[in-house]
Order: sequence, then structure tokens, then C-alpha cells
Amino acid sequence: MHPAHRPHIGLGLPVDDPALLPTWARRADALPFSTLGLLDRLVFDNPEPLITLATLAGATSRIRLQTEVLIAPVHNTALLAKQTATLDRLSGGRFTLGIGVGGRADDCLAAGIDLHRRGRRLDEQMTLLRRTWAGEPCARDVGPIGPRPATPGGPRVLFGGFAPAALERVGRFGDGFLGAALPAAHMSGLFRQVEAVWRKYDRPGRPHLVAQASVALGPDATVERARRNLRDYYAFTGRAEYMTKGLLTTARDIRAAVDAFRGIGADEVVLYCWASDIDQVDRLADALF
Repeated sequence: MHPAHRPHIGLGLPVDDPALLPTWARRADALPFSTLGLLDRLVFDNPEPLITLATLAGATSRIRLQTEVLIAPVHNTALLAKQTATLDRLSGGRFTLGIGVGGRADDCLAAGIDLHRRGRRLDEQMTLLRRTWAGEPCARDVGPIGPRPATPGGPRVLFGGFAPAALERVGRFGDGFLGAALPAAHMSGLFRQVEAVWRKYDRPGRPHLVAQASVALGPDATVERARRNLRDYYAFTGRAEYMTKGLLTTARDIRAAVDAFRGIGADEVVLYCWASDIDQVDRLADALF
């Protein structure tokens, strides 16, 4: 068991009212929250995360900005390298690229990519991203793609997912792992596997471990809106009701979840808010700090 330590607490931003997100960001930036996370989907009613986080970078001065997770295979790789380096530069090195393969056939169809090659495509993308962020030429007869990121070697990269290939990517390309949709008792096994992969690749130090939990803290209308949004988002999985049952709706349950993730060695716990009731920022701060 990894020794317990106090994790940082981040906020996952709701996507049901994008116009409110700068206000969410400013309020969180004034409190001890560590990170603002934002999900990614193509065929869904959510704001594009890199554009949105660039806007939030200008609205904040301290808090980190994180994709949770960016579906990299649906993006053009050279442009993604430029966008992420730019965001890291403009935010003063506050950007974390949470990244994954995604699982939606419609996202892949809309982007014109092969659903069954998305893992291989992500591996190819990571090679180009790392090379580009280091200032190396993009390819033969093609020069470097700027700007250079503020963070040497590129922004922190966290991989999300459950498959062995996703965990392997942490050791091969990443700085850590982002685990979502599992309680601590189940997440612990994934964290230990990630640490084993880290050692396998003889990486120095230890991987950055992030856990995510879905929350809604407030009146009944806030909780019910969060449940509806969760059902809509996870409808394609066939597990929407299971995901909705995992929604944490009391300060006591949220504190217990944070403590449990602390016990398995999480460096950060991101509390994903599924309803745009902005007073949740203060309610969560009161419950946790």
C-alpha cells in the first residue's frame, strides 16, 4: 500500500451552461482548489475543451487547467501539438493534458478516423507530441512547430482508461494516470498496476495519480439536474444508472470518498460537478477546506 498523504482537490467543470464557466473558474481560483478539469466529446453538447481552458486561463492566475480526458485520436496531431503548447505557454505552465482513446463510434465517424485503430493512432500521436514539444522537426523536410511550451518537455500528460494498453502508456509516454468512475476500493488496483508499469519502464520518481468522483452538492434541483446530465452523458455505455448511483450528494460522502482516495495514494481528487449551480464551489470548499 502506498503511504497516505493529503491529496489536492480539483473541480471538474459542468458542461450544461458553458457561459458560466469563467465565473466558476474565477471563484475556484480564489479558493484552495488545485485544478479545473473539463471533459471532451465530439458528438455531444459540450464546449470544446482546449478553447474553453484557454479562455479560463485568462480568467485565472493560479489554478491548473486539465482535460479529463481529451480524446486525442479525433484531433489532427500537428495542430494538437501546437494547441497544447500554446495553452501551456499562455497559462504559464498551468496546463495538464489528460488524454485517452475514447470509446464512442460516433465521435470517430464524425472525425473520419478508424475506431479500431484509435489506440495505435494515440501511440503515434504521443511520439509526435513529445518530439514537437521538445522543439524537434515535425518530420523529414518539415521544420519545428512552435511555440515551445512553458513546461520543459511539454505539459504534464495523464492517461485515462482501464485497459492494459492505457496503463502501459503511462510508463511509455506519460507523467501519471487519471482514474474515473470507480470507488477507491477498485481504483486501488489500477493505481498499483500503474506503479508497476512505471517501475517496468525504469521511470524516475513516481507517477502522478489522480482520482475522479462525480458530485452534486446543493438543493434537490441541483442534484436532480446533475443526475439527468450524468444519464445523458453515459447513455451510450449502457451503464448510465450505475454511474448515476455513484453520484455523491452529501458533504459527508464526499469527505469519505476523498479520505478513501487518500488512503490508496491519490495525489489529487477531482470532484466532477454535473450541474451548473455555481454555489457548489463554495459548498465544496466549506466541506473540504
